Amino acid sequence: MRHLPVRMARWSARHAGRAIAGWFAFVVLCLVAGIALGTNEATTKDFWVGEAGRAEATATEGGLERSPTERIMIRARSGELDMAAAGAAAQDVTERMRDLPEVKSVAAPVRSKDGEVLLVSVVLNGPELKGKKNVVPLLEQTAAVGADHPHLVVEETGSPAISKGVNDQRDEDLALSERISLPVTVVTLLIVFGSVIMAGVPLLLALSSIAAAIGLSMVASHVMPDAGVGTNLILLIGLAVGVDYTLFYLKREREERARAGGRLGPEALVELAAATAGRAIVISGLAVIVSTATLYLATDVIFSSLATGTILVVAVAVASSLTVLPALLVVIGRRADRLAPRRAARRARRGKPARAGKPETGRMFGALLRPARTRPALTLCLSVLVMLGLTVPALGLKLIDPGKDTFSRDIPAMRVYDRLTESFPELFVTHEVVTRSTPEQAAQVKRALEDLGRRAQADPLFARAPKEAESTKDAQDATSPENPTNPKGPQSPTNPRSPAISEPTVRTSADGRISVLELSVPHPAPSSEAIESLTRLRQDHIPATVGRLPGVETAVSGDVARGRDYVSHESDKLPLVLGFLLLMTFLMTVWAFRSVVLGAIGVVLNLLSAGASLGLLVLVFQGTWAEGLLAFDSLGAIASRVPLFLVVILFGLSMDYQVFVVSRIQEARQNGMSAREAVLEGINRSAKVVTSAAIVMVTVFGAFVALHLTEMKQMGFCLAVAVLLDAVVIRLMVLPSVLLLLGERAWWPARRPGRTVRAQEPAAAGSPAEVG
Repeated sequence: MRHLPVRMARWSARHAGRAIAGWFAFVVLCLVAGIALGTNEATTKDFWVGEAGRAEATATEGGLERSPTERIMIRARSGELDMAAAGAAAQDVTERMRDLPEVKSVAAPVRSKDGEVLLVSVVLNGPELKGKKNVVPLLEQTAAVGADHPHLVVEETGSPAISKGVNDQRDEDLALSERISLPVTVVTLLIVFGSVIMAGVPLLLALSSIAAAIGLSMVASHVMPDAGVGTNLILLIGLAVGVDYTLFYLKREREERARAGGRLGPEALVELAAATAGRAIVISGLAVIVSTATLYLATDVIFSSLATGTILVVAVAVASSLTVLPALLVVIGRRADRLAPRRAARRARRGKPARAGKPETGRMFGALLRPARTRPALTLCLSVLVMLGLTVPALGLKLIDPGKDTFSRDIPAMRVYDRLTESFPELFVTHEVVTRSTPEQAAQVKRALEDLGRRAQADPLFARAPKEAESTKDAQDATSPENPTNPKGPQSPTNPRSPAISEPTVRTSADGRISVLELSVPHPAPSSEAIESLTRLRQDHIPATVGRLPGVETAVSGDVARGRDYVSHESDKLPLVLGFLLLMTFLMTVWAFRSVVLGAIGVVLNLLSAGASLGLLVLVFQGTWAEGLLAFDSLGAIASRVPLFLVVILFGLSMDYQVFVVSRIQEARQNGMSAREAVLEGINRSAKVVTSAAIVMVTVFGAFVALHLTEMKQMGFCLAVAVLLDAVVIRLMVLPSVLLLLGERAWWPARRPGRTVRAQEPAAAGSPAEVG
């Protein structure tokens, strides 16, 4: 591992043209392979978790699975609803919808209790997750009906339309984040390097790494299904680490160039940079990959998809830093060497002195380092107290699985959804009670489920079915099961009927083994009433009815059950993931620096950084005080996927800075400096580049705060805050204070190295002497 980066850099430097061409050929090959194979998207069964997952698996086995359903609302543009006109529009909708191949059935129109809305429910063919792709023709027909009936408002909503709207909004948000982060990244790199060419190199490699990783993720999806979030993370992490790794390498090459004073050629300079920064990049990349791989232990398709995307883009970014980057630096270095005499002559004619090298740290970094340098014990205590204080709000962390009720109202289908649930509150939530029994018990199970339905109807938490479904005669005739001209009408008892028009109905599979009962709840999924209704159903109503039957398996699914079981599943997996994460972080640090003490320090510092950022996340997003500031509607909780994912990613990113800073300290120590001198030298030399890298990461992550999805806002905010705290408080205050106080003990059990004399001239043919 120690010599691999040097060997790769040496080959790339000597064959620059082939290395550059090979890299871009690799990127194109990855994209072509990905496009050729396509993306293997996760199916509904890949999301099954807990009791809700078991219920859905059982229902699917009996052919009673939930189908994607759209709701078309017809209301007056102003004044009272003209039922004759509304009925004609409903018949138009029905005829148009039943002619679509995407449609499975169309239900009879239903009038709201206040008589102001007429509702047509349309069931789509295929599984739930396909609904967002199949819904486009339905939306087009709904718009056409609205155009043909201008005095009415005809609008559509439903899980498929909402999912499509969320996907469209996510695409727009990602484009917005790119428009924000890319310019700031370019400006930051221009400030760091003062050269357009040098600033363009990190950006070029980051973007090419992202392209290659996207192609590879499409290939990988055929082994591990893609949950639709991997590409988002590749863009987020790829730009951050791709720029960071290249930045560290470039800064080191420029240091070696300034130190050599023209005595070494570009090839030798690249090898020197590879021996130090290259090795640190490999260790850092491995640390991120190993940390992220612990997400697979969560046994969740979303986390697995996130882990795959992160691992691929980090691996590709490391590969680009070790292969094509040295070749690009050699090409740029040769050009600079050719132009150097002319620039020097030009400056001499103008009477300007030669440029002096910039100090490693400026006034700002010197001021930040001064407390740790002069009073390490006090600085350590105060810094740790501040981080612990920021962590305190995390103790009140509440988790929620965001459902459609939490999506942005900028999505048209969500605004229609609000009007739908206002007119038909029973359509907020549906609990699905699924049973499995022997065929001989089918009649007994049906009676028990009907008894369960009556109990639920008597419970104030559940929706009561209307005594009479009001609809127009023409609309009923158009969709009646007896109407032979309506081949897609509700002809089978296995077709789900809207809870707005019927009492709880038991559906049974053809073999009599599996039955499903749907119960409506007039409260949104995240509400305490909806959650309480699930608890009461599982703990009271089921045990008192169908739960008494011997040998009958019962499970509950639905919107609320899915969310609650998902949160419970993640909570159960958290100790396992966190335990392995801490262990891997410790082992990676010990392996990198041969120090048990540094391994323990790394774990503690990462916990401080993650804890403080989660505390700020809870403080900002769990309350309402920052809603206007960050443009979000508080969920009163944190999205359930956010904490686990963030802790894992933050540990990996924190290891980035840990490796680069401690590597510089270790190098100074190997060059014969005392423990104190090595700490100050290493921090001084790494402070500016680490902070520049942090600015890039904070910009990339911070851009996600401008997005609409609250879950993405939370992720972006927490990552940005964590990187900022880690780069400033942890790496410039806490870490140097700890190392200064421990001295040589920080490196136990490694022995004090002998002094390594750095070669000032190439050993042979422009090749640098080996460094320790």
